[in-house]
Amino acid sequence: MSEQKKSVISVEIGLDENNVPETIHWQASDNSKEGLQACKAMLLALFDKEHLDTIKIDLWTKEMQIMEMDRFFYQSLRAMADTYFKATQNREMAVQMQQFVQYFGEKTGTIKPE
Repeated sequence: MSEQKKSVISVEIGLDENNVPETIHWQASDNSKEGLQACKAMLLALFDKEHLDTIKIDLWTKEMQIMEMDRFFYQSLRAMADTYFKATQNREMAVQMQQFVQYFGEKTGTIKPE
């Protein structure tokens, strides 16, 4: 039996005096880039095995602009719809989710209307 491959993902948050994020950096042990990588926002959702509940951490820096948040959510929602389909093969619900993502992208100006 071979040893299980592992990856460590680290997130470092720089906070101001009111505990508001000023910087967010991350790194993964199996990432090709060396050292901490800067980002402006993160969404982390974990599904608790015992309680069957979602635990989430949503953080963004003071410099995150609304148009960037719109783009971040558009891309995140699109990826979630894709992931949902891959995990469930429920095409009908995935299509419904993608339709909302399209609507969201158009209404926020993130993408051009079709």
